[in-house]
Amino acid sequence: MFAAERRQLILEMVRANGAVSLRELARVVQTSEVTVRRDVRALEAEGLLDRRHGGAVLPGGFTRESGFPQKSHLSTAEKTAIADLAAGLVGEGEAIVVGAGTTTQELARRLARVPGLTVVTNSLLVAQALAHANRVEVVMTGGTLRGSNYALVGSGAEQSLQGLRVSRAFLSGSGLTAERGLSTSNMLSASVDRALVQAAAEVVVLADHTKLGSDTMFQTVPTELITRLVTDEPPAHDERAATELQALADQGVEITVAGPGAESGPPAGESLPQGRQTRPEMPLPGQRRTQGGGPGGGGPGALGPQLRSAAALADGPVGGRVADLRRR
Repeated sequence: MFAAERRQLILEMVRANGAVSLRELARVVQTSEVTVRRDVRALEAEGLLDRRHGGAVLPGGFTRESGFPQKSHLSTAEKTAIADLAAGLVGEGEAIVVGAGTTTQELARRLARVPGLTVVTNSLLVAQALAHANRVEVVMTGGTLRGSNYALVGSGAEQSLQGLRVSRAFLSGSGLTAERGLSTSNMLSASVDRALVQAAAEVVVLADHTKLGSDTMFQTVPTELITRLVTDEPPAHDERAATELQALADQGVEITVAGPGAESGPPAGESLPQGRQTRPEMPLPGQRRTQGGGPGGGGPGALGPQLRSAAALADGPVGGRVADLRRR
């Protein structure tokens, strides 16, 4: 296949899917990832697409959000490492909210081992990952199903979160910058994410390094409300991601980096000590601790022994001990 033919096929795939990994592009055009990376660089120079580490996306970033099938194949190793670290922040008996996304889905799979946990979510994928966890209670919001990411959105989802208070919110998004915070390309998803933030005392953002420095249309969490960022170690040549990490740390966001040796401490050569320090106390939306015993059981309108609506949960106290954020 000639270079022009390869590049036309690459462009068609990106336009059809919104985002495609280099591995998938190389498989389809039957060449090496090195050659595909060179083709993607040439197409970016013409303004036809944007490069991302591990893939290519539609240009601009403000127009279209790729669907779950495409996102699930991007940065899979990084998402797994991020989820491993984020799960370590959750203690027994906590009540948390988890937003929609492929990274939060990975987190949910690991939360199944935390006893006495209550997870409020608008994501069908998060709920599915926890559905058979005997010691975890899953609480679904209401809302309208958004098929591209299997999330419940709209006024029903937002209203079901009113009056809810939990210890922590775990969110992902399409982009993260120190100037604007976390953002996404869909208005309905952004609105529900803001409601999830309002329900939590602390906000933890899960974003791999490809999201750092990217800014999309709708802001979900301003930087000053982000308590901690869990991310992966950017490649040595990725100056944009490294610069953005330092800028976020300078604004008081605690940075936890997944990488070689992440489970036993910071990766060798870690240069973000500011981000690992405790940020100053600041008023966060809904900063109240939950009290009392475990969450109430089924009753009318219950969706099952471990699956309830958020509206039902908001009617009574959210049980469980709220552990302090573990320092890494």
